[in-house]
Amino acid sequence: MPLRPTLSALTASFFLASALLPAVYADEGTEVKPLKPFKASYTADMRRVPVNGEASHQLEQNADGTWTLTFHAGMFVARMTETSQLTLDNGEIKPLNYHYERRGLGRSRETRQSFDWDAGKVTGNHGDRAIALATEPGLLDKTSYQLALQRDLLAGKDTLHYRVVDGRSIDEYEFEITGSKRVSTEVGEFDAVEVVRVRDADANRQTTLWFAKDWDYLLVRLQQIESDGQDYQIMLKKATIDGVDVRGD
Repeated sequence: MPLRPTLSALTASFFLASALLPAVYADEGTEVKPLKPFKASYTADMRRVPVNGEASHQLEQNADGTWTLTFHAGMFVARMTETSQLTLDNGEIKPLNYHYERRGLGRSRETRQSFDWDAGKVTGNHGDRAIALATEPGLLDKTSYQLALQRDLLAGKDTLHYRVVDGRSIDEYEFEITGSKRVSTEVGEFDAVEVVRVRDADANRQTTLWFAKDWDYLLVRLQQIESDGQDYQIMLKKATIDGVDVRGD
């Protein structure tokens, strides 16, 4: 089996959905809640061709008051790490620096982005090509936008739409709430909200995510079906939020 679809699906799944932080937007009359540190680990597998992998996701606060969000995934001999340094500005997530690195079997890639909000520009590199974009209100990177998704769920919003720096361009990411479901994991069962990625009508990839309602909308399960029919599953293995162990029923 080609490595790229395997690792790409695993990592794409997480940047689509691994929003794990308990915070809400600063809408009028809404309390701005602080971010909380967390650690979470997940198992990942492919159903049609049995292959297993693992991933971890962590948020920690830095000495200067900013936050670092790190995601690491491994499958076969390939490894991928995403890191976003960000801040919370009046209840709004603002990325400062983003770094993506993938290594393994000759399919290496690296992306760096620097957000200079005062100068109004995003610079960096995507592979060997330079990035030069203008900032705009609410602009996010491919990791920090995950927090915005969760914050919207916490705030009870049904419009889940984001502008994200993806490679050397700004793309539209849209999601839709489609219902609720009980999800069983290694740490118990959770009442979860079901969210799907909205794609073009002719798109063959389907992505569905489930977030635990009673645990600040922690991601507990993800399913992604590729155009070739391959079925990827990601399930919560264990997690802590602000030092508290996450447990289902």
